[in-house]
Parts: sequence; C-alpha cells; structure tokens
Amino acid sequence: MPDEERDGVKLTNVDQPLFDGADATKRDLIDYLDAVRDRLLPRLAGRPLSVIRSLRGQKPFMQKNIPKYTPEFVKTVSVWAEASHRDVHYALCEDRRTLLWFANQRAIEYHVPLMTAADWDHPTHLVMDLDPPSPEAFDQAVAAALLVRQALADAGLDSAVKTSGAKGVHVFVPLAEGVTLMDSAAATRAIAVRAERLDPAIATTQYIKDDRGGKVFLDSTRSGGATVVAAYSPRLRPGTPVSFPVDWSELERVKPSDFTLKTALDRLGDRDPWTELLPSPQALPQDLIDEGHTIPIARVAAMHEGKRRARAKRSE
Repeated sequence: MPDEERDGVKLTNVDQPLFDGADATKRDLIDYLDAVRDRLLPRLAGRPLSVIRSLRGQKPFMQKNIPKYTPEFVKTVSVWAEASHRDVHYALCEDRRTLLWFANQRAIEYHVPLMTAADWDHPTHLVMDLDPPSPEAFDQAVAAALLVRQALADAGLDSAVKTSGAKGVHVFVPLAEGVTLMDSAAATRAIAVRAERLDPAIATTQYIKDDRGGKVFLDSTRSGGATVVAAYSPRLRPGTPVSFPVDWSELERVKPSDFTLKTALDRLGDRDPWTELLPSPQALPQDLIDEGHTIPIARVAAMHEGKRRARAKRSE
C-alpha cells in the first residue's frame, strides 16, 4: 500500500502492528491521536515533551532529546538537566502537524512535567500518583484515591481523577498562580501523609517497595522535573489502554481496560471530560505547606535508608 499524507506529514507503514499485544496497528494510533487532538494538545502545549516510542525490532524507549531528523516545523525548547549537566532539547507538541509526526514516529505515550517551559519555578498542578501493588489491584488504587480526595477536601481543596492507563490512578489539583515548586512539593507530601493516616491498612508513603506490605503507594514525588502521562495519552500496555478522565462518582465502577485506543473515542463522543472535571485553580493552605516542609522527600529518605541497610548488612 502506498504511503499516505495528512497535514503535510508523510505517514508510513500504517498497517503494521503497533507492538506485541497492542491489538492495534500504527494506523489505529494515528487515527486516535488525530481524532482526540483538540483534547490532548492543550495538555501538551507549552510543556517539554517526553514520549515513549516502540520501533519494530527494538525495545520501547523514552525519548526526551529530539532526534537530528526532526523537521523544522516542530517547535523545541532547551532545558538544563541537573542530573546529566547538559541541555536537553525537547519538542513542544502544540499543533496537529507535530502530533501526526510523533504518531508516525510510533510515539505511543505522551508525558509532560507539571510546569510549562515559560515558567519552570511554578507548577500548574499538584499531582498524586497512586501505585497499587499489582495490575490486578486497581480496586485498591481506587480506595486509596478516595482517601487522597478526602485528605484534600479536609484541607479545602477540590480535585479530579483519571486512570493512569497502566495499573493506577492520578489525582490532580490545579494550582493558583504563584505557588512555588518547593511549596507544591511540600503540600503533596503532606497530603500523602494525611491520606495514609486516614487508613494505613490501604495506603502507604513507603518509597521502598519491599516496605509497602501490599498496600497502595502514595507517590508524592511528581514534582520538580518529574513527568506524568497526559490525559488521553495511550499507554504501551497490552490492549493499548488510554489514560482517561473519570468522574469521582464513577471511579469505583471502572477499570483501566475500559478505555483503550479502540474504545476511548466512543466513550468521549464530542466531550472533553478532563476540562469539565478539573476544578478551578486553587491556592494551597499555609498549614499544609508548613506540614509538608517537615516531611522528608520520599526518594531522598529512601536513598539514605538504603545506604543505612547496606552498611548494616556489611557489618554483619
């Protein structure tokens, strides 16, 4: 079959399988992203984009730096990476043509930071990533999400929820202008601790996996340079599920496999539920921020604990 073209983008090998277990072709990916673009692009606009690509004969990989063959119409931004001490040249995906180009590159997952490239010091959202102990434990993730929602409500904050498209859920709180990165991260830690306190039999803030005891991990580290998969993004998982917005009243009646590359559009119709469900931007209560600043950063605390355990093991 000859190559096709949309919006000036040449589309190649469109009828090849997307990846093993995808139950979808590259054409299905392109058609889905094109159909959902008016709902997905606002989630990506202005934010340095990381994608997960799946090329035939290769293991899937995350791409941050744009490749040398990236066309000129793709907008880019350079961000200093402290960990690697170098500039990373990210794409900005803000129009149909760029999205189609990424789709043709077999970019399946679309991940963005909580900040825009224009304002790296002020996140636009507070996010809690709820990670259940296994893919079969989605109901546990839902139970933990309801704890997080309650902890947020107790602090006077409204929230929205979406499936991650993998095994868990993401709880979002849009933030008012001026909230600093440090204060947002602190407030996220405080919410995690308060949610855990509501029912420690369900949820845990233990960063070290072996210490979680089969509970749902309340990941409060989605701040700084960390990214989160965008609403409506496909995931590189069996059946190609999609990260999908869910009303709080419906959360206990859904599962991740309800929303896939082939079913999500029928469920969406002409709606943009993520825009509908997200509350207005909110200021963070000072007591929440203050409490969070007394709580160690989970990743750092886990690193120190790991070193302590290693020393203890050596001394034995």
